[in-house]
Amino acid sequence: MPADQSAAALQRKIEEIKAEIVALGALRPGTLSRQYNVCGTPGCRCKEDPEQRHGPYYQLSYTWHGRSRSEFVREPEIARVQEQVQNYARLRALVDQWVEAAIEMARIERQKVRYPQGNSRPKSRISKKRRPAR
Repeated sequence: MPADQSAAALQRKIEEIKAEIVALGALRPGTLSRQYNVCGTPGCRCKEDPEQRHGPYYQLSYTWHGRSRSEFVREPEIARVQEQVQNYARLRALVDQWVEAAIEMARIERQKVRYPQGNSRPKSRISKKRRPAR
């Protein structure tokens, strides 16, 4: 594919990524987990064999600006928080795709400046006879 067509295709891909990012909705970093706890009350059911721990309790754990945080999430909020966590993961994936496309576009632009005739690289000035054996 010629450089102009591939650069145009990459630009279209970046525009699609931007549109998808705008449509994501609410975001929240982290991992949602289900926790079961053992209390300190003597004779409680949570210490029986087999254990019948208290719970489930849902917990959102994340690190933001270098600080680890943890929040309990109530049962009615679980679906909303899961969606926000999934949206955040999708955002990260889209940003990675955007950066990859931008790097490739920069490489194509650099090639166009270096080799305006369209050659991907110049011919070697060393004759085939003088090249070292590989």
